[in-house]
Amino acid sequence: MRLFPSSTGDFLMLLSSRFYSSTTSAASAASTLNLKNLPYRNRPRALAEAKLAITDYLHATSALPFALADHIASNSPVSLRSFVSQIPFDDASPSDFRRILRHFLAYHPVNEFDFFFESIGLHPSHPSFPSGISPFLSDDARLLAAVSSLLRFGFPCTLLGNLYLDSPSIFSSPPGHLLHLLRRFEGLGLPRLCVIAICLTFPCTLHASDHDVEAELLCRDLKILFLDYGLAGYAGDDVHAFLRFCRRIRVFYDFGLGKGGMGELLGCNRRVFLEFDEFILAQRLNFLQNLGMCKEEVGLFTLNNPEILDLDLDNADIVMPDYLIRAGLGKEEADSVTKKYSYVMGKNKVKNLPAIMKALNLNKWFFTKIVHEKNLHFLSLSHSHTDSFNTKLESEFLQNLERIKLVKRQRFIDPKAEFFLSIGLGKNKSTSKAIWVVSANKEQLQERFDCLIGLGIEHSMLCRMIATAPKLLNQSRDMLLEKTKYLCHDLGYPIEYLNTFPAFLFFNLENRIKPRYKILNWLRDSGLMKKPFAPATVVATSEKKFIFTLSIIHPEAPKLWLEFFSSQKGDNGDADMVRFSNSCSCSLEEMMRSRSLNLQKE
Repeated sequence: MRLFPSSTGDFLMLLSSRFYSSTTSAASAASTLNLKNLPYRNRPRALAEAKLAITDYLHATSALPFALADHIASNSPVSLRSFVSQIPFDDASPSDFRRILRHFLAYHPVNEFDFFFESIGLHPSHPSFPSGISPFLSDDARLLAAVSSLLRFGFPCTLLGNLYLDSPSIFSSPPGHLLHLLRRFEGLGLPRLCVIAICLTFPCTLHASDHDVEAELLCRDLKILFLDYGLAGYAGDDVHAFLRFCRRIRVFYDFGLGKGGMGELLGCNRRVFLEFDEFILAQRLNFLQNLGMCKEEVGLFTLNNPEILDLDLDNADIVMPDYLIRAGLGKEEADSVTKKYSYVMGKNKVKNLPAIMKALNLNKWFFTKIVHEKNLHFLSLSHSHTDSFNTKLESEFLQNLERIKLVKRQRFIDPKAEFFLSIGLGKNKSTSKAIWVVSANKEQLQERFDCLIGLGIEHSMLCRMIATAPKLLNQSRDMLLEKTKYLCHDLGYPIEYLNTFPAFLFFNLENRIKPRYKILNWLRDSGLMKKPFAPATVVATSEKKFIFTLSIIHPEAPKLWLEFFSSQKGDNGDADMVRFSNSCSCSLEEMMRSRSLNLQKE
C-alpha cells in the first residue's frame, strides 16, 4: 500500500507556494552552528551536496517519494548543518564532497525524524519529539500515513508542526480515518481551505468519530458565518486568512460560546472577526472576566454587546475618586473610600478597573453597575476624564518617578510602575514609594503577587499590605511560600494575620524567626511560659530586647538562648548582651529542680 501520491508532479502541487512559507527561524538557528571541519569558502558547496545526499538517502532508505524527500532536505537547515558538522572532510577537494557524504551515510544512518519534524515547522530539538524510537521514518507507518492524508487534502506542510504540538495523537490515526473525517466536513458545504483552517484551529475535530455531534455543530456554525454571511469572501484563496478568522472565532468558544445555534449570532457580528485580531479580542473578554463575569458567559455577552470591543482600554484614563462618583457612588461613601484606600487614589487606566475595584473592595458593586445594569458607557473615554483632575497628585508621582530613574536603572522603572498600576494602585506617593524600595522586575513582581493571592490573601488586603510594606515583594516566591507555611501551619495563625503584620515576611526565616520560636516553644513545653507571644512581638524586636523578654520569663533563659538557640551564638560581638546573659544568677537546672519540688509539695 502506497502512503504518498504516486507521481512527483502530484506531490509538488501539494507543496506549492500557496500553502507554505520558508522557515526563517530555523534558518537563523542553523547559521549559529559552526562548521569548523570546513574552510569558509567550501561551506556552501558542502551544504548543497549534503542536501542532495540527504534527499537521495531518504528516497532510498525510507522509500519516500522523491518530492517529499527533497522537501524534507530543503526545509531542515538546522538538521542539515548539524549533519555536515559531523563529516570528516579533512583537506578534501570540493569535487570529493559527494563521494565523502555518501560514504559517510552508508555507515552512519541519520535520525530522519529530526529532518522530518523540522521540515513541518518545528525545531529539531523540540521536547515534544518522541524519544527512544527508530531513526528511520519508514518504521512509523502511521505517522507517514497521517501526514500523507493531510498533505493530500491540502494542509500547508509548515503548519503541520503546530498541529503536531497541539495534538500529536492525530498523527497516530488509522490510515484513511483522517481523509474520511475531512471529506465529511467538506460534505457539509464548507470550502476545503475553510475545513483546513478549522482543523488547524480546533484539532479536536480530527479526533471526532462518525457520531461526534459537537464537531458537526461547530462546522455548521462556521458554515453560516463563512458562507451565509460571506466571511469566506474576505479570505479568498488564502488559507492563512481563513486561519486568522478561525483563531478569532476560537477566542469566543474558549470563553463559553456554545457550539451549535450560534451561527446567526456570529454572522451578525462579522465585523468583529474582520477588524479585531485575536489578542485584542482575548484582552477585552479577559477584562469582562476580571470584572467578575463567569467565563462561560463572557463570549455570549460580548457578541450581544459588541460595543465593548470598541472601547479604548489601553489609552483611556480615569481618576479616583471622581470616577466612583460619576459611576454612582454616594459622596459620603466616596469620601470614606478615599480615606481608607488612599493608595488607590489618583490617575490610572480603564483597563485596570477590575483590579482597582478589587483593591477598593467594590468589585461586586461595580460588576452590578456595569454588567447587570448594562452601564457599559461608564467604560467609554467620554466618562474617563473629569474636570476635578488632581494634577498635583500626578505631578508629585511623575517627579518622584524621575528622581528614581536618576538613581536606579531607568529601563526597569516604567515596567514596575505599570505593575503597581495594574494591581489597582494609583499614581500617588504610596506607589512611587513602592517603586523605590522594590528591587524585582515586573515578571517577578507579578509572580509573587499571584503567589500571595493563591495563598488566599484577598486582593484588597494584599494591596493594603503592599502599600504599607512594599518590601514584602522583594521576597522570592519560594521564600514567600515557606514563610506563610511556617506562620499558618507551625505557628497556627491565619493568613489574615499578615494584614496586621506584613513585615513578618521581611525577616529571615532560618536565622531569626525559627530560632526565636524554638526557645519560646521549649520554654512553653517546660511549663515556664504560660502566655504565648504574637509574631509581631517575637520577630520585630531587636536582639537585645528579645533577650530582655527572655529574662522576664526566667533569668537563665538568655544564657540558654545564646548558647543553644541563637543563630548568632555570641558571635555578634555585642558585649552588652554577653554581660547581660552572664548576670543571670541561678542555673536553669536548679530552677527546674526547685520547680519540681514545689509541684510535689502541692
